This record gives sequence, C-alpha cells and structure tokens, in this order.
Amino acid sequence: MILDLRPLAHDLAQRAGDLLPPLPDRPAARRGLLDELELEYPALGPAQRAQVADWTLALLEDEDFFGIEYVGDAFAGSATADEVE
Repeated sequence: MILDLRPLAHDLAQRAGDLLPPLPDRPAARRGLLDELELEYPALGPAQRAQVADWTLALLEDEDFFGIEYVGDAFAGSATADEVE
C-alpha cells in the first residue's frame, strides 16, 4: 500500500510555530521535524520521515517561515536627491 505523506507535511507546516523554537535555522528545524515524526509516526521508515521533513521545510520556506536572510546593505548604492548634489 502506498501512503500519501503530503498531508503529514502540511500538518507539520501548520503546527511549525508550536513545534519549532522561535527563529529556527533550517538544520535545527529539520532535526525538530524528524524528532516529531519519529514520535508521532513510528511506523514510518527513515526515508519516509526524511521525505516528509523535506516537504515540510519546502512549505515553510514558501511561507517565508525562516524570514529573509540579510545579505549586505540593502541601501548601498542608493542616494537621495540631496546626497547627489
């Protein structure tokens, strides 16, 4: 029997705010999701748990759960009219 594991990923993504610590990084979030899957769904094999965790992370990234990573100065190179003169 083939299981559709996508509903598990959606459920975890909806509960991520409660399951994961504030401002989680991706590796910590993945470990937390794998731990939760092992507790809630012990019949799933390691490969299935990893797949669900990966899908959940992808959903969370689409929802901007992790926020935008800061890269450089967002205002560098932009000058106002007063600064140009």
